[in-house]
Amino acid sequence: MVFPLVLLTLVSSSSPRSYTSWTDAALLDAVAQDDWRAFAELYERYWYRVFALAYRKLKSREIAEELVQELFATLWHKRGQQAIAQPAEYLLVAINHRVLTYIRAHRVREHYADYCRNLVTEATHETEDNLAVADLSAALLRGVELLPEKSREVFRMSRLEHQSVEEIAARLDVTPKAVEYHLTKSLKRMRAYLREFLVALLPLLFFVR
Repeated sequence: MVFPLVLLTLVSSSSPRSYTSWTDAALLDAVAQDDWRAFAELYERYWYRVFALAYRKLKSREIAEELVQELFATLWHKRGQQAIAQPAEYLLVAINHRVLTYIRAHRVREHYADYCRNLVTEATHETEDNLAVADLSAALLRGVELLPEKSREVFRMSRLEHQSVEEIAARLDVTPKAVEYHLTKSLKRMRAYLREFLVALLPLLFFVR
């Protein structure tokens, strides 16, 4: 038989007043013999002290009441299985243990929830970053293919192969000014084509080796 908190209060208030004169030891002996009225008297004596300790640590009336109910329910359920010399000390130690267990479990749940949220956030950001990079790379390649042949060749050598103006001029057998002309022309066209990616492309488009 498990006593909900409200039922315990009603039972204790209706129990014979003779139980109030019993010692704790007598009450515990009677509880061990399945005397629920003795149990109600024991509950009436100590529930508030136990609840006050739980509430002081948890700052939550609901959770404190729940833990107190569980403690007294366990006490009744194991009434014939444990020897208790000092019920006040036993109950206070027991509720303190339950409170600490609850706090540790609550922190573990919070940390796990935070961990899961962080994983989702990181995965989302990583996916978004990968998609952005992929889109940017595809747009860049499409833009390069739309350039005139000579400008495309100069742009590739400068921006994709990272060759200097002098190296490009030597390879194509043209003057450095001609290389700079094609670079300026290709950059203008790329800016127009890649307006939506302009901010991301600024370091690439304006870096002159």
